[in-house]
Amino acid sequence: MSGSRQGLLRGGVDDVRAVSRGWRWGRRPLVPRSAEEFVLPTEQPVFPTDWSRSRPARMLREVVQKGGLEPVFRSQVRTSVEGLDVLARVEGPVIFAAHHASHLDTPLILLSLPDRWRRTTAVAAAADYFFDTWWRAVGSAMFFNTFPIERRGGAIATTPGELLAEGWSLVIFPEGTRSKDGWMGPFRMGAAWLAMEYGVPVIPVAHRGTFAAMPRGQRWPSPGRRQLAIRFGDPLHPSSGESAHEFASRVRGGVAILQDEDRTTWWDSRRRAAQRGTPDPSGPEIAAWRRLWAQSESPAATDATRRRAWRRTS
Repeated sequence: MSGSRQGLLRGGVDDVRAVSRGWRWGRRPLVPRSAEEFVLPTEQPVFPTDWSRSRPARMLREVVQKGGLEPVFRSQVRTSVEGLDVLARVEGPVIFAAHHASHLDTPLILLSLPDRWRRTTAVAAAADYFFDTWWRAVGSAMFFNTFPIERRGGAIATTPGELLAEGWSLVIFPEGTRSKDGWMGPFRMGAAWLAMEYGVPVIPVAHRGTFAAMPRGQRWPSPGRRQLAIRFGDPLHPSSGESAHEFASRVRGGVAILQDEDRTTWWDSRRRAAQRGTPDPSGPEIAAWRRLWAQSESPAATDATRRRAWRRTS
């Protein structure tokens, strides 16, 4: 008798479990997901930044950058800036194309520019990172004059083309994200396409030391006022019949030549470029820890202080 009762009890428990697995419990739809009608996801508009380029905002940003950002930046790092003479030979707007190794890249580029250029330069920033919360969006737009770039597709409030048409120069990081180990990644075609579409030159920008001073995942520069170096190259224009992919590759090569020049000399870098021997900016194929180790060293003091043309240090 007891055995039959236990069997009946086990059977009842199994029945309850089967019903539980098949029950909707207020969540499961009657129609399987594989048979549901496809509906396009709702596009969420990105935080608008037109206000940050109004006259009052520009005046406030001048105070913030020169009175707050620059003193703090200079207190944490030392910089060496070269190649600014190229800006005297071009009329804006232009696209500054740089590799992306650290959150220090943006202030380094902006604060290295002459005031006239800095005041009319906007920075492309990832919408899913810098514009995911209102306070980060407001701070980014006010401090650095950023505008959102949607890396995952979707609606954006301001397009780079609109800014170029209005006379704003742009800072664009064609890699699309910061490097994980400090070495340069592939360049996307966005900056090249914009230059071709709107007839503006691309100025390659190379910098060294930002990854060593503040690598990805670090929220503040390392102590000791690390040395940073930045160099602006000659403007690049798309050639007749050149595709956006080919032009993007040439822009990346221009940045690589500048990096080589900053490590050695102008003559040596140009000689290697003519022989197609410019060092690969993506780095050597070695163990991951060795790649990180190689990029953890700041530019040597001799590199930053030796006599070169167009040098400005601070």
